[in-house]
Amino acid sequence: MLNFAIVGLGRWGQRLVDAARNPASTKLRYTRAVARTPEKSRAYCSERGLLLGGDLAQALADPQLDAVVLATPHSMHAEQVVAAARAGKHVFVEKPFTLDAASARAAAAACRAAGVVLALGHNRRFLPAFIEMKRIVAAGELGEILHLEGNFSGNFGLGYDPGAWRATQVESPAGGMTAMGIHIIDAFVALAGPISSIRCESQRKVLSVDLDDTTSAFARFAGGATGCMSTLTATGRIVRLQVFGTRGWVHLLDHRILEICDIEGRVRRIEYPQLDIERAELEAFADAIAGNAAYPVPVREAVHGVAVMEAAIRSAADDGSRVSVDTGSD
Repeated sequence: MLNFAIVGLGRWGQRLVDAARNPASTKLRYTRAVARTPEKSRAYCSERGLLLGGDLAQALADPQLDAVVLATPHSMHAEQVVAAARAGKHVFVEKPFTLDAASARAAAAACRAAGVVLALGHNRRFLPAFIEMKRIVAAGELGEILHLEGNFSGNFGLGYDPGAWRATQVESPAGGMTAMGIHIIDAFVALAGPISSIRCESQRKVLSVDLDDTTSAFARFAGGATGCMSTLTATGRIVRLQVFGTRGWVHLLDHRILEICDIEGRVRRIEYPQLDIERAELEAFADAIAGNAAYPVPVREAVHGVAVMEAAIRSAADDGSRVSVDTGSD
């Protein structure tokens, strides 16, 4: 049984803790928690038997601790990953990994040097529908891949209070790109390989907080395919992903529906059962620590995803100009 610490106890940090409970995981347990304002989390941690503190360094000094799970503001990830690696702790970090490719590469290098597992929280990779989608593409069942489309949007921007850390241009440049769009980028990379350049436009039409509400991007893949993605922070929730090839297309809608169309236009539909993808990713992290299996999100792909996101943010700041993706060594 591996001992984990959660770092960051906002809504998502609590979700990552609770994903290992009810029923209790046989692979991991949370024993510690680190929060910027511990008093706000004291009752929660008491109910779950977590030793609570406000100092990450103190948690990293615990010899009984095997790994940390980072659910902190994006701008803190790189420094915290490096600190954990130097302390010999395995690291699970929520997306986006970092906000720029250089810091992502430095953090990944620190983990390699320390010999610790680095796992990225791209939870949609664990959806059975996405796993089948990836298999279909990799097996060549769609023929040559021509184009990808994706949209991950929601209404959370409408509920942010001014000053919330997620509702700032520092932590959330280009609107929903860091919260939702990064999932589409990751899926694109997993399905069709590296992205060579991107154009992105982002605007704020209705929100009063410091967050764009409408963001779209057009990508060119190194392999010749194209892709377009959208992410909005002030509309109804939608998650969709579609891949088009010379022999048909495959369409993932929400988390559980997969539609497959052949070149003649015949469509078959598969509905998958509900799966706790947060629990799945955490237990996959535990398996990687134990040496049972590699974590399903290769670090090089996660770093490349950050480089794509960084290029999109730069493009949006330059009125949608085409920006080449930093392809430095990952």
